[in-house]
Amino acid sequence: MILRPRPARAGFTLIEMMISVTIAALILGAAYGTLNAGFASQKMIEPRLDTIQSARVAMALLTADLRGACPLSKDDDFLGAQRQIDGAEADNLDFGTHNFTPNRPHEGDFCQVSYYVEKDPRSGDLTLWRRRNPRFAPNPLAGGAREPIIRGITSLRFEYYDGDDWYDTWGETTKKARLSASPQPNASGLPVAVRVTLALPASPSVNKTSEGTNSEPPLVFRTVAPLELAALFQDSGPSIGGGSRDTR
Repeated sequence: MILRPRPARAGFTLIEMMISVTIAALILGAAYGTLNAGFASQKMIEPRLDTIQSARVAMALLTADLRGACPLSKDDDFLGAQRQIDGAEADNLDFGTHNFTPNRPHEGDFCQVSYYVEKDPRSGDLTLWRRRNPRFAPNPLAGGAREPIIRGITSLRFEYYDGDDWYDTWGETTKKARLSASPQPNASGLPVAVRVTLALPASPSVNKTSEGTNSEPPLVFRTVAPLELAALFQDSGPSIGGGSRDTR
């Protein structure tokens, strides 16, 4: 009987085990870092996505109402006033629009509309509001129902184009007497277009400094809305530009 030597059993040396453990630790560390970065990016992007979506909705409402703009009343065609709240631009806008679907008896497709900004007394945030009145009210700047469009804005600015230049205001927003024989700037008529600039915090719920202000620059959204019915209400060509001229 011939005895054959047993084959040596295969195994890992201590050095090989250490190398394997080191490589596995590097792979797990890289995977954890990638996963953590993904969660951090998602946490940062989600508030901005909500902000962008809110801005799109606000701009869509404004644009739709302005496209169907018409005279507000027999005395005031279109009113755009400059305003500030705590140093932030918070302009007002009042006009009539045919962008309205009647849902009650004795209502038509005409609606008196106001866009304005108010400060929340509890939170201190600025909110963009829209007022709509589908009835011919004695006071075209009051009545109807109002709804918040977007909360926590940074600023809102309207600019008005008369076919030649851009202006900061439009119409007799100061309600001056109409007794002068000379034509008043922008006393009547509609602008050709309105430029809307809306600023929102980049991250409304995060990145606040100790003073309570956002540490990131705001997100700025801008659009130009043409008034498709403006030519129908012009007495003789484009209305004369008025208010304070925008030189920026």
